[in-house]
Amino acid sequence: MSLPAAPAPLGLAVLTVSDSRSLENDTSGAYLAAAATEAGHRVLARELCVDDRYRIRAIVSNWIADPGIAVILVTGGTGFTGRDSTPEAILPLLDKTMPGFGELFRVLSFEEIGTSALQSRAFAGLANGTFVFGLPGSTSACRTAWERLIRAQLDATTRPCNLAALAPRLHER
Repeated sequence: MSLPAAPAPLGLAVLTVSDSRSLENDTSGAYLAAAATEAGHRVLARELCVDDRYRIRAIVSNWIADPGIAVILVTGGTGFTGRDSTPEAILPLLDKTMPGFGELFRVLSFEEIGTSALQSRAFAGLANGTFVFGLPGSTSACRTAWERLIRAQLDATTRPCNLAALAPRLHER
């Protein structure tokens, strides 16, 4: 009987989309970076960007092209106000969407914030072999997404299957 695979550390990047935060007061991005590091992953990049779809797209595109970055966590810009444009910036970059992530996130959010969860445009998908997650800007939403969905899927020991185990095979044809 073989032992389960050791958790494989993945290279991550964290982007906070905000017109009002700085890296010094960005609790959501700081939480995600710390949680990923605590889980044994390597945070290779962390940036903050104003809510501008072309700037967001440029940063995420560069990370998608970086072979060392396996996961991108984006927090902020997923609401309905005029400047919220994270989904519009990133969804065109995805090769495949992961509808189950947004669906499950909204179910979990409903347990916490009731019908306000319907305002969430959280999403996930795959671009050039890189997993991309778009999360709301609140730290509590980032905590819910990380602790109840993302962390286990980035752990190679999660059964019956996980995203970490898929990562090495994503570039196979």
